[in-house]
Amino acid sequence: MDKQNKLDQLNAMNKNTLMEALDINFSDVGEGFMEATMPVNHKVHQPYGILHGGASIALAETVGSVLSATSIDYKIYKSVGMQMTANHLRPKRDGIVTARAEFIKQGRTTHLVKIEIRDEENNLISYCHLTNSIVSINYV
Repeated sequence: MDKQNKLDQLNAMNKNTLMEALDINFSDVGEGFMEATMPVNHKVHQPYGILHGGASIALAETVGSVLSATSIDYKIYKSVGMQMTANHLRPKRDGIVTARAEFIKQGRTTHLVKIEIRDEENNLISYCHLTNSIVSINYV
């Protein structure tokens, strides 16, 4: 399957989910990485008018979880989140942020994924780590 078809399939799965509510859109995928974008506007602001940390975490977990899920045999295994850590480094009021997830370790039962969220000027907004457990499809 070519890259655009894969992205179209991933974005179609966002319908009626948190990803649709936050306007998260998968934008790039390749060997060992995945990217998604999210607009920064009133829908993802906290009361001070800046990007809510929870929205950043939702974006990070989305891109990191899907990276793991697309790298395993979905007929046998599922990827489930175990732990997420996030450092919010810079405020963002408006525009677009892009999350890029890359494997740090892609083990048989555990994936460690780093996610960097950057703005249009490539400023680092948030830095996250996600640990996913790879479990039997019968477990979930």
